[in-house]
Amino acid sequence: MSVVRDYAEPLAIVFEDDGLVPNNILPFLIYQGAVTLDPKQPEQAIENLFETNNWGGTWRNGVYDYLHYHATVHEVLGVARGRARVRFGGDYGQELEIKAGDIAILPAGTGHQCITASDDFCVIGAYPPGSKMEITRATPENHAKALKTIPNVARPPADPVTGRHGALMRLWR
Repeated sequence: MSVVRDYAEPLAIVFEDDGLVPNNILPFLIYQGAVTLDPKQPEQAIENLFETNNWGGTWRNGVYDYLHYHATVHEVLGVARGRARVRFGGDYGQELEIKAGDIAILPAGTGHQCITASDDFCVIGAYPPGSKMEITRATPENHAKALKTIPNVARPPADPVTGRHGALMRLWR
């Protein structure tokens, strides 16, 4: 039985390069209420979903409270418990309320920072195969380096939520 809601379709947002956070020409994707979670084991359901769609290196935690991005890897964040207000796209990006059942897909270079979170907030993170995650702070030097690495980050082989024929495959051409 799938945990993914029928006809799940993400909201797509393109964030502009702001001079410190490069963001990406590929859209940031947010599946709102995409998955139905077992209240007893929500983390496991999200981890299984990501692994089924060939996204690995999973971890459980929150979202850092400082602005950062990943210049060498795309990232997926699945909210297992609680809620948080997260700014995506850097200081000039957009604050979004994310809650249990939401999945955010961040193309390499997408800035993110937790603004507030509930005490029970838990997110599952994962990456496409062959990726190496590095945390990058928003500085002019890091921005210049990121502009060289981001275009070389390979497209994932599948959408972490809906698989090989999912929205990411269509929206990230």
